[in-house]
Formats: sequence, structure tokens, C-alpha cells
Amino acid sequence: MFYDVWRKASTYDPANGSVVGWIMNQARSRAIDRLRFDQRKKRVNTYPDSLGPATDMVDPQQACLFEEQGRLLRNALEVLTPEERKAIESAFFSELTYEEASKKLNQPLGTVKTRIRSGLGKLREALGRKLNGQ
Repeated sequence: MFYDVWRKASTYDPANGSVVGWIMNQARSRAIDRLRFDQRKKRVNTYPDSLGPATDMVDPQQACLFEEQGRLLRNALEVLTPEERKAIESAFFSELTYEEASKKLNQPLGTVKTRIRSGLGKLREALGRKLNGQ
């Protein structure tokens, strides 16, 4: 993820929002891509039962970065209230619109939007502190 952010840094436009928001959007897009890939993989097994991939080639440096990124995100998620977390998970990880998330959570639309906005603000602040080494 950090490699992708570094590689795509030239595409960041301050007029479209903050750096942290842009990074969060990159992470969300990557997570959605991963989920879609996993779902396609489950529908179509490219390896017969007797054959599997020979090895899982993982770059140790990339694995370390993913582990660190996961730790930072888990720590940042601790600042959210359970309601904020559910609203964010519904909207971003379940790929629901705010209205769909509102119906799923049986909450008013304005409440869901406020919880998402509040939660994202807390995440932005928490991740900003972590990324700046505080």
C-alpha cells in the first residue's frame, strides 16, 4: 500500500482533499480490489485439486510494510466508537451507499452520515499522528 501511495503521489491533487483522505481512498480501493479478486478466485478455481501454486512468493520488505500498515490501522480503529465503526464498515467495506448503510443499521440517514464523518475525522487524526511519528 505504501509503495502504491509513493508511486502514485504525483496524481494527488490538493484541491480534491487532504493527503490522509487521499491515502484512505487508496487503501479503500485496494481493499475492494482484493475482495473482488478473492470472490473471483472462489468462483473459478484455476488450480486442479492435485495442483496448487508452487510457492507463495512474498517480498519480505513488502510483507513487513503490510504488517506495519495493519498494526497502524488496527491501533487507529481503537479510537472509534462501536457505532462509528459499524457505519464505516457498512459504507466502505460492504460497499454500501450511505442510504443502504442506514437501512442495514436501522438508523436515520443523517445519523449514519454523521458517524461516518466523525469516525473518518478521528481516523485521519490518529493516522496523521502515527505517520508523523507522534
